[in-house]
Amino acid sequence: MSLNLDDKKAVVAEVSAQVATAQTIVVAEYSGIEVGDLTVLRAKARESGVYLRVLKNTLARRAVADTSFAALADQLSGPLIYGISEDAVAAARVLNDFAKTNDKLVLKAGCYSGKLLDKASVQALASIPSKEVLLAQLLGVMQAPISGFARVIAAVAEQKGETAAA
Repeated sequence: MSLNLDDKKAVVAEVSAQVATAQTIVVAEYSGIEVGDLTVLRAKARESGVYLRVLKNTLARRAVADTSFAALADQLSGPLIYGISEDAVAAARVLNDFAKTNDKLVLKAGCYSGKLLDKASVQALASIPSKEVLLAQLLGVMQAPISGFARVIAAVAEQKGETAAA
């Protein structure tokens, strides 16, 4: 079923709005994936805050034109599913994780901060821990010296208490 001009404009406007706030776009070929599997992928994407959509490539090219994702336009051929996310790694992680369990989804390319990513780069991006995990690790590193210092002070106070009692 083809879209009329107004429908096409609406799709381009919707995707352009998503692209305007996005940090990452990942595209993958999806030929042969069963509807049930695609439903599972869409649910995972929704949970992760990833905008996931099958688009006509010409409409996607129009949506990314004159944006930092314009470099991706040359990669847009074939039956593609688009993952767009504000989180730098969410789209890559969702599509990469699904591709590990379903060989019919093949990562093709991506774009992050205006840089075109090949399949290996998308997989590398997907392996980066989430923002929350990185912040928790940073907090742990920052607290380590303080808690170590507090233990030393407690040990010295305990030692002085034993010396005073004797």
